Amino acid sequence: MNDILIRGGTLLTIRGEQRADLRITGERIAEIGTGLAAEGATPVDAAGKLVMPGGVDPHTHFDLPMFETVSSDDHYTGLKAAAFGGTTTVLDFVPLSRPTLAESIEAWLAKAERNAAIDYGFHMNITRLDREVRKEIPQLADRGITTLKVFSAYNGRLRLQDGEIFQVMRIAREHGLLTMLHAENGDVIEILTAEALAAGHTEPEWHALTRPAWGAVEAVLRGIALAEQAGAPLYVVHLNTAGELDQIRYGRARGARVMAETCPQYLFFNLQHLKRPDGAKWICSPPVRNEQDNAALWAGLTNGSLQTVGTDHCPFFYDGRRSIEYEGAPVAIPGKELGARDFTKIPNGLPGVGDRLPILWTFGVGQGHITPAQFVALTSTNPAKIFGMYPQKGELLPGSDADLVIWDPARRLTYGLAHSQHRTDYNLYEGCELKGFPEKVFLRGSLIVDGEQWVGKRGGGRFLKRVPGAEVL
Repeated sequence: MNDILIRGGTLLTIRGEQRADLRITGERIAEIGTGLAAEGATPVDAAGKLVMPGGVDPHTHFDLPMFETVSSDDHYTGLKAAAFGGTTTVLDFVPLSRPTLAESIEAWLAKAERNAAIDYGFHMNITRLDREVRKEIPQLADRGITTLKVFSAYNGRLRLQDGEIFQVMRIAREHGLLTMLHAENGDVIEILTAEALAAGHTEPEWHALTRPAWGAVEAVLRGIALAEQAGAPLYVVHLNTAGELDQIRYGRARGARVMAETCPQYLFFNLQHLKRPDGAKWICSPPVRNEQDNAALWAGLTNGSLQTVGTDHCPFFYDGRRSIEYEGAPVAIPGKELGARDFTKIPNGLPGVGDRLPILWTFGVGQGHITPAQFVALTSTNPAKIFGMYPQKGELLPGSDADLVIWDPARRLTYGLAHSQHRTDYNLYEGCELKGFPEKVFLRGSLIVDGEQWVGKRGGGRFLKRVPGAEVL
């Protein structure tokens, strides 16, 4: 296989911009410099374009059973959509759906490895804590799974009690693992939901009204306190309120090793969207909040209070009774219509894995909320560091995987379902005018997206064995 020489472009990393050529040999970046010799290499012209590391999405869900259906993107369709949006690595969550962690992981690997279109790794959900689970957690690092997710919500299904979360954190600390927290107050949610239904409140906005922001705020502080008492680092997923961000700052100012992500939906959408006739499209957990929260989270990205932007990608059809065409075949999967008369039956989740980079570039970089270097940090380099993949992923350095995006900063398009590539029937950003979009995407040196053309393959992605003891940013 010939080398590939990407020449004439501007390399964009967390260190800023650099005019340079980049040579790929096999699966890795071999050389970076000006005026690199083209002999024996296939040239790729990147003049006027940016060359950046492929995106790393730290928070995704594919082929996930929920209620009476399953999320509509599997490890092929969802990872392919990610690639079209410039993301080359995703981290998915393994449900504790079998008697043991090992059996749960094997079942999830069986789904993923035959389908994955880009590289992927796993987080492990810890949704019960018995003797067997405690015994197995230390063995996860040997399998390359170095992150554990716990929940303070979803009573009777996913939630652990505080003492159990504390125990998980102590085991994690001993073995160089990172605990991730879904922070809401499950007891309050349970009471308010029962009261809302008894009063006949079934509309989508009640999904948010029964999950008050204060419950998330106190759950974040409680999680930080538990982690500090356990001597363990903590990563708070899908931060969605100004108050939660206050708690992150409070903890970090006092030396707590706590980090947090937000997601695009919490930057752009709010309760008013849930009140629309098609409000079910915006149902996710935790819910979208208000405009003040939107603004506070943008500020958190600007000033560095937030470390990553993930998507929590977990799409469902808006109306699964009607089929769409996907790769030439009709597809219909039950979706949000299941909760047409009861908000508690609306599958919780949104499409987003392919939207993240284009949307954040236009509205984050383009509107001055974040710099180009911050864009790369939040969407690629920081998650690679936090989750034990750096510098293999999230970087442009000799020896790093040649996961690259050639980005056209001048391209304008009206975005929406036609471009997003998710296997679902709607897009949250329909009609948004974008400036800046991926032109070519490489996965370990192989071109997988060429303009509007998919040239990757099902099963072309590789499982990533991540290392414990990763950096706390």
